Amino acid sequence: MARTSSLDQGSTPSLFSPYKMGRFNLSHRVVLAPCTRCRAINGIPQAALAEYYSQRATQGGFLITEGTMIDPTSAGFPHVPGIFTKEQVEAWKKVVDAVHAKGAIIFCQLWHVGRASHQVYQPGGSAPISSTDKPISKRWRILMPDGSHGIYPKPRAVGVDDIANVVEYYRIAAINAIEAGFDGVEIHGAHGYLIDQFLKDGINNRKDEYGGSLANRCKFIMQVVQAVATAIGADRLGVRISPAIDHLDAMDSSPLSLGLAVVERLNKLQVDIRTKLAYLHVTQPRYVAYGQTESGKQGSEEEEARLMLTLRNTYQGTFICSGGYTRQLGIEAIAQGDADLVSYGRLFIANPDLVLRFKLDAPLNKYNRKTFYTQDPVVGYTDYPFLNKERGSNRPFSRL
Repeated sequence: MARTSSLDQGSTPSLFSPYKMGRFNLSHRVVLAPCTRCRAINGIPQAALAEYYSQRATQGGFLITEGTMIDPTSAGFPHVPGIFTKEQVEAWKKVVDAVHAKGAIIFCQLWHVGRASHQVYQPGGSAPISSTDKPISKRWRILMPDGSHGIYPKPRAVGVDDIANVVEYYRIAAINAIEAGFDGVEIHGAHGYLIDQFLKDGINNRKDEYGGSLANRCKFIMQVVQAVATAIGADRLGVRISPAIDHLDAMDSSPLSLGLAVVERLNKLQVDIRTKLAYLHVTQPRYVAYGQTESGKQGSEEEEARLMLTLRNTYQGTFICSGGYTRQLGIEAIAQGDADLVSYGRLFIANPDLVLRFKLDAPLNKYNRKTFYTQDPVVGYTDYPFLNKERGSNRPFSRL
């Protein structure tokens, strides 16, 4: 059973006890999960992002940014941030500085959506790239720049030579993130986006060295991980996967086998380079996106729990779990050793002081789904109220 050491050895860990994540000393186990918010106008992080992330920063806390474009072809939402131009890097520095001023640690999530895009987001109006030329089914809709929802187009299966270029974009983006002051990066290999499109046999229908067998389907993610680890150091790199999530038609015939294949390769890499990655971040099947329950029959709760626990016990390093966790479920996951850290998305969106509210078991603000992907720099973004303990009431602390 692979367990990692914490700063509070000798006692039962809790959601609020410290933890040593490689080179980083965390004061608690509540993590801000990556959440797309569409507030980076024209791909440039704005002052609102500095406010948003600093609101959710705590001394010794750990934050992961929203998905951040690695190149101009990466977007699948309007006004998502990038990390591939000098202007973007300079803008991110202000966000990182605001978070560091609160004593928190922040990673940048590196993101390419692959076929989960549209010609309107692509340079020259070209087709988005993927592992396949199969489009995402009409069950899913893409958010367009005008706020309407469109149909995902037919993608272009990226050639072997071009795959090397995409790997290089990840490497350069990671270097740019460190230049911007980020403490590390997370490779987004989950939720039906580009890397997941190579991993899942329900999508990947390639006949070349990147398709077919598990070894072939894992090749792309491991090339990205190796390139980024070499560029910035493995201990500044986290990896996110979701083997049992069917978001955006990302289905696999054997989620456990797929998850274990990735984990075993990450373990081998760590042994080969004699350095552990910062963490592995896994979303469990109860994850819900866009308010829709995933359609795939993932099995019973017991089977789902077994999948997560198997991956947790196999991975040799820090394990972060996510996907519909409440305060109580997070407390139980840490106490039972099911995870080292727990990431929260929607609860953190509506509660900038989520860590304090969890500690006090205080009431939580309700999130407004309608404002998740709007461009307003305040409404539904930085205006959620903080807990005012002295007055026994809520009031917003936003400076914007």
